[in-house]
This record gives sequence, C-alpha cells and structure tokens, in this order.
Amino acid sequence: MENKNPCISVVDLTMAYGDFVVMRNLNFTINRGDIFIIMGGSGCGKSTLLRHMIGLKPPAKGEILYGDFNFWKAEPARRQEMMRHVGVLYQSGALWSSMTLAENVALPLQQYTRLSKEKIREQVSLKLSLVALAGFEDFYPSEISGGMRKRAGLARAMALDPEILFFDEPSAGLDPVSAKRLDDLILQLRDSLDATVVVVTHELASIFAIGSNSVFLDPESRTMIASGDPKKLLAEDHDPRIQTFLRRGETEEDQA
Repeated sequence: MENKNPCISVVDLTMAYGDFVVMRNLNFTINRGDIFIIMGGSGCGKSTLLRHMIGLKPPAKGEILYGDFNFWKAEPARRQEMMRHVGVLYQSGALWSSMTLAENVALPLQQYTRLSKEKIREQVSLKLSLVALAGFEDFYPSEISGGMRKRAGLARAMALDPEILFFDEPSAGLDPVSAKRLDDLILQLRDSLDATVVVVTHELASIFAIGSNSVFLDPESRTMIASGDPKKLLAEDHDPRIQTFLRRGETEEDQA
C-alpha cells in the first residue's frame, strides 16, 4: 500500500527496567496501512516495545505519538479513550476459559458500547465469521485447536472495529499450515478493515509474507540498527547482524 500518512511515531524512545536500559534512541514511523514488523533476536525488547505502545508500561524517555496525539503526555482518561481504537492479540490468545467464544468476543462490546443484546450478537457473529469461526459461538476455548484460539482472540481484538491492531508473536505455538493461514488472514483483514497492523515476531515466513515495514532491534548495541521493508533489508542492507537474522536456516547454496 502506498499510503504514507504517519499513524504512529516513536521519537527518541528509551526502554528500561530500573537502571537497566533495554533499548535506547528508537526513532521510527508506522504509516497508515502498514503491516509493521518489530523484529530482532531473543531478549532485544520486542514485547517491551509493544507494551509501551499499548499503554502497559511508560517509557524511561521519549515519546509515542498517535497521529498528533502525544500518548504518554496525555491524561490517563485520554489514553484509555485512545486505546478504544486499538485491538490487541496477545501471544496466548488471552481468552477467558470460562466463557464461550461468543461471550469472549462480546465482552468489549458490553463494556464500551450501548448496543442492544441483539446488535451485540450480530457483531459477534460477524467478527467470528471474519476469522472463519462461524458456527463455533458456543464452544469454549478448551474445545478448539490452538490455531482456532488465536483466530478467536483476533475476533475479540476486532470487536470494536479498531483502526490499529497489535499482535504479539501471533504464530507462536502454531504448526506451519496454521501459521500460514493466520498470515493470510492478517493480510485480508488489513485490506478489508483498512487497518494498520503492528506485529511482534521472529518468524521469518511471517516477516516476509506480510511485512511492509519494520524496525530491527539489536540486543548487543541496545538500539535499532535498521528500519524499512524486510525484503529490501534482506536485499540491500549488508549489516551482518541483519543478514544473519534474516537468512537463518539458509544453506550456503541458498545464499549464493
């Protein structure tokens, strides 16, 4: 997609736990319509960056802007209002085990809207159908597969028709076929909902299949060392750290 209007801007961001600095001097822009990949090796702070962006942890330094809205300088009530335009799919799916899929998806609609029970049922059926779970409304999370639980979590993340969707390691624990289906679904939903998508992942298949923009976090230097389309980084960025990460699993013949 060629739309280059900034959706999220990260400016001079430092992430830390107490005196321990995880990452410093992060500067990048997520454009509207991007499928933006946060990537890097284990322990580089990918999920911590996500937590900063969705309001779970304030940064040690720097700013996160949603358009012109300075997220961490706003009052808590304004931040909470902003987050109603955001959907999050956590790594585990984070479904309530005691609720059916329909009840899980209905929960944000019951909390944040004044829709009637009938309208909520309609929205729940629509969202479950979008993720190919029509007919599973009355199933509990324990009664379906891991891939189906991820899709149900996605349906709940979409309940309020968010402008931005965040995914934390969406393919974790999935077999390659289920992971590919989830990647395809993310692409379809980005296009049909006109949403911006931010994905934390280290899965190369997903990075190249869906990523249109990215940031690479390096645990050794504790900062970002690249940003841009992952396919272009593979072809044009000769930093050995990036090449090693993006060419994992390739044979010498593949790399030739």
